Amino acid sequence: MTEKQKFTNVDQYIATFPPQVQTILQTLRQSIQQIAPQAQEKISYQMPTYYLNGNLVHFAGYQNHIGFYPTPSAIEAFQAQLTPYKTSKGAIQFPIDQPLPLGLIQAIVKFRLEQALAK
Repeated sequence: MTEKQKFTNVDQYIATFPPQVQTILQTLRQSIQQIAPQAQEKISYQMPTYYLNGNLVHFAGYQNHIGFYPTPSAIEAFQAQLTPYKTSKGAIQFPIDQPLPLGLIQAIVKFRLEQALAK
């Protein structure tokens, strides 16, 4: 993916990655959609974004990890479960050579969905 590429949908975004990474990104996408089917899928900040009364979560593929952006409130709420992963105020890095923690991801999306619906 080059910095200048602009995507209009998530399929275009995912298609720019090698097949193995596409599979990981599609799995992540499906996990998010399973928990938050009412969320609007779009591209925001040039990455897949799920939106419902504001941004729920974003994700992005990188060379060595998948970035997952569930907002600082979710990082704080799940801090204990996130200790195996590199995190920052609003981001989690899942290594590309390890299975995605789908149960944890879905719990985080559910948490964010509850926050969005409470608005």
